[in-house]
Amino acid sequence: MGRLRISVAMCTYNGARFLSEQLESLAAQTRPPEELVICDDRSTDGTADIVREFATRAPFHVSLTVNDERLGTTRNFAKAISCCHFEVIALCDQDDVWRAHKLNRVVEALTDNSCLGAVFSDAELIDSDSKPLRETLWKTYRVTSDDQVRFERGQGLRVLLKHDTVTGATMAFRSKFRDLILPIPSGQHHDLWIATLIASVCHLGALQCPLVNYRQHEAQQIGPGEKLSFWEKIPRRVGPEFYLREVAYLGEICHRLEERAVAFPPHPDALRLIRQKIDHRKVRAELPKSRFLRLRSVIREALILRYWHYSSGFGSLAKDLLF
Repeated sequence: MGRLRISVAMCTYNGARFLSEQLESLAAQTRPPEELVICDDRSTDGTADIVREFATRAPFHVSLTVNDERLGTTRNFAKAISCCHFEVIALCDQDDVWRAHKLNRVVEALTDNSCLGAVFSDAELIDSDSKPLRETLWKTYRVTSDDQVRFERGQGLRVLLKHDTVTGATMAFRSKFRDLILPIPSGQHHDLWIATLIASVCHLGALQCPLVNYRQHEAQQIGPGEKLSFWEKIPRRVGPEFYLREVAYLGEICHRLEERAVAFPPHPDALRLIRQKIDHRKVRAELPKSRFLRLRSVIREALILRYWHYSSGFGSLAKDLLF
């Protein structure tokens, strides 16, 4: 197998405050990328100037495109991915800091295991001053040791259908899956879309060591959110629109897998598992207001273990019974 070459796909928008620190961390990689592709979503601060100055001294090729119109995060990442040229595409946020061995570890994992279509890692949370928050992404997302074992066994899709575990800022994937991923439908989160599709047709690897310092700050669009105890979570039963959004998202996943099945054959159980989660979410969306009338549906979902496969187990069951 030849040496895997890496493209880094970064999206920027008014990122001048933290961007320089991230760019310097890319330049300090022990295994630098072949190129950095940046799509700027019409920043109004000095973001583009920072990129241009960095490009004059970067130890790899830097390509900057300023969009003609605002695309938003998902469409902008799709554009950056489409502009990459090499065998591995590593996604990159503008406000994090990569650890020096990140790309080396990614390439090692993909080189050692040809069955892996993508990898993602844990990350350490830092604040706006780059100080450690003594917490990791996987802890906030409750990624368990059992989840990690499932990823090792090629069962990443089952984990993703139970709860989100993959953050795009830590993910890298083989560029051959670009024709499966693109275009990304509007309204989708690019990281979950990419991870779910690749986990449906290939193996998704979880790298246990934190490879990114993941910044938490007030202007952040998407983050791990607040940590809640079991009892704090129970009263927060969401409305049917939440579950119906998931149904629509998973329906688009199924459609893409069916549409491109010749080039990217899904795992034998992939579509069945996704459709089971769709059915489970429909049941939860359609529960009647009466607790008594809900009982039959809730018991049925419990008996066939869907609360444990596709929701949060007893916590979700309690929400549907009591609130």
